[in-house]
Amino acid sequence: MDFNDTPEEATFRAEARSWLAANAPDFIIKAGETLSDAEEVARGRAWQARLAEGGYAGILLPKSLGGRGGTIMEATVFGEEEGEYHLPKGPYIGIGLGMALPVIHKHGTPEQIEKFAAGTLKGEITWCQLFSEPAAGSDLAGIRTKAVKDGDEWVVNGQKVWSSWAHHADWGILIVRTDPTVPKHKGLSFFVVDMKTPGIDVRPIRQISGLSDFNETFFTDARIPDANRIGAVGEGWACAMTVLMGERLNQGGEGKHGGIGALIAYAADTPRDGGTALDSSAVRVSLAAAYAEERAERYFQARLRTMVSRGENPGALASVVKLAYTNRYQKTSGLAMELRGLAGLAPPEGDTETQRIQYDYIWSTALRVAGGADEVLRNQISERILGMPGEIRTDKNVPFDQL
Repeated sequence: MDFNDTPEEATFRAEARSWLAANAPDFIIKAGETLSDAEEVARGRAWQARLAEGGYAGILLPKSLGGRGGTIMEATVFGEEEGEYHLPKGPYIGIGLGMALPVIHKHGTPEQIEKFAAGTLKGEITWCQLFSEPAAGSDLAGIRTKAVKDGDEWVVNGQKVWSSWAHHADWGILIVRTDPTVPKHKGLSFFVVDMKTPGIDVRPIRQISGLSDFNETFFTDARIPDANRIGAVGEGWACAMTVLMGERLNQGGEGKHGGIGALIAYAADTPRDGGTALDSSAVRVSLAAAYAEERAERYFQARLRTMVSRGENPGALASVVKLAYTNRYQKTSGLAMELRGLAGLAPPEGDTETQRIQYDYIWSTALRVAGGADEVLRNQISERILGMPGEIRTDKNVPFDQL
């Protein structure tokens, strides 16, 4: 692949850069600025609305959804330019664009597309993901939250966990078990659910960082209209795979305010032994290795996105992106803390930069599990890409209610 801009891409980059320079400064999170969750969501919604006005919301999404219908390289170019600004781009926006709209577009009805597409692209509708459960994380098909048909509605009971930003979401994408008498992958169905539905209780989880990004979500006789079902009854696993493909392909790409570029600048600003941390050959070797890994991730990710743009399915190859990114992210976050020495463990009052790095390290440990734990991803890579023998699965073809 040639990663230099073509004349058309160079023109698009110049247009995007000019538009961002005129619009992004009003929404950036300034150095040392601390936003509450509600303030960040409000600013993120406003930025998404501005993107929609400018025609840059959902660049890869088809025009039938209200997106730009652009190319994979246009999306990459805009992401690079947008990454030059520290903007509010949390899961409350990303889940809608990268997970909800793709699954609605692929498996939903025209009425569902019309209902959700425009509002999501404009930031008027925020989303959360309701997949994992206390006994079903990486083994997603083992979920126990059940839905029972009652007329034109489904009555849902169960518990979800690790629901990022669900306490600020308008809607959620939900996978439930609708038929326990068939093998676990076949008895699932997929819904979109209004988070204000009676019977839904969202409880924030206090994390070691002191924040509450994650939630427990309880369903107690919550009634969901059948009109909110995405795909056919029993098609939940196929819908979930559409969601997870988008989640893994969109990992990485931290831009200027994350990634190795920011870490190099941080090392150059960190005093050490009469110079800076960047003067250390050991630090430079670690940074060089991380930079090589980051570039490799970017290029491999571009290959997979190109496959998707051609209508091909990367399958388990998407697991490689997620596995590489999260492992590298944890290593580099740990290196950033080490550069600060003891202050990395206990940042002084007002040292927001070190506090952010400490938060990044804590978050990096969660990413090693979210979206597929390392061990599960390695199994997928070994079995489905490398063709190694599969693990023995005693639950294969066994009805779920007999497990």
